[in-house]
Amino acid sequence: MSDAHLYAATRTPFGRFNDALAGVRPDDLAATALSGLLDQAPGLGRAAIGDVVWGNANGAGEDNRNVGRMALLPAGPPVSVPATTVNRLCGSITDEVSD
Repeated sequence: MSDAHLYAATRTPFGRFNDALAGVRPDDLAATALSGLLDQAPGLGRAAIGDVVWGNANGAGEDNRNVGRMALLPAGPPVSVPATTVNRLCGSITDEVSD
């Protein structure tokens, strides 16, 4: 088994339904975050990335595909770098509390 190394982490903003981010495609938003993340580790060559795991909670519509892979392609690593998307709904954050 090889070692795993985490160089940086980020998340995308979230908003209210049909608010400012409603017109932004999920993979475009993710690609912006991923590119910014990679810029935080200038010593890490994009070709040195072994794998990308992208989290997505409650994906539907355009979210319901491999957003991690679709975001990775415009971020610059070679197409040979794999990426996957994990739906972790139980780990998502909400600003509403029901009684």
